Amino acid sequence: MKLRLHLFEFEDLPWFPKVIRAGMMDYLRFMITALGTYRPIVPLLLGALRHTGQSRVLELGAGAGGGTAGVLRGLRAGGLPEARICLTDLYPQPTAWQPLQAATPGLEFAPEPVNALAVPAGLTGFRTIFSAFHHFPPAAAEALLADAVRQRTGIGVFEGAGKHWLELLLAVSVLPVAQLLITPFIRPFRLSRLFFTYVIPLIPLFTIWDGCVSILRMYPPEQLLALAHRADPAGRFSWQAGKVRHWWGPEVTYLIGVPVEGDGVRK
Repeated sequence: MKLRLHLFEFEDLPWFPKVIRAGMMDYLRFMITALGTYRPIVPLLLGALRHTGQSRVLELGAGAGGGTAGVLRGLRAGGLPEARICLTDLYPQPTAWQPLQAATPGLEFAPEPVNALAVPAGLTGFRTIFSAFHHFPPAAAEALLADAVRQRTGIGVFEGAGKHWLELLLAVSVLPVAQLLITPFIRPFRLSRLFFTYVIPLIPLFTIWDGCVSILRMYPPEQLLALAHRADPAGRFSWQAGKVRHWWGPEVTYLIGVPVEGDGVRK
């Protein structure tokens, strides 16, 4: 699917109720973790870290932290035992991040809001953004990549879909049923999550809309590369984009940029 429509997502709206946003993020974290969505990109990320000599990952737009613990375990098992990941977000979720930190060696988080378009110089590490790059319209997406180039730190963009029409069909059929079935098992337990799923089903309804819009807003690999080259007109980074597939079918779309030889890397 080449079509890209930048429709609105409810979770992006500043007035959107925090309790509904948190319920949606909890569901997304649970599904990404349970399905191992980002397991196929671990070798790509590991290679980028080795290329840049970095062991610390700075995750932007982390949401509820879905899949991060699995990626970190994969990096450590893949030959980088000193790997660390720091979660950041414009809307920090320390309530969701603290249990992950307690259960995952090497996982940390920044409690203050972090703007992915202008990351504070004190927050160092190889930048990643999982399941969130599509939230940025082209000008902002380009600015996000340009900030990484300006600060000479590598960056990886990963979206947990391949942008296919079948994924839209799943988002309105199978996944809502799965959400109703798994919600009682999502931790930490919250009565508000049950109330807004089964009594007033705002969480599943908004999840269906945002899930479909996320796919429509995704940048395919060729558009990711075009954004990267506009963000890096001097060619200070080496860029690659594409898709990797799970053994059981689903795809992950990615863009990775690392400084070219001799350009230097911020640790």
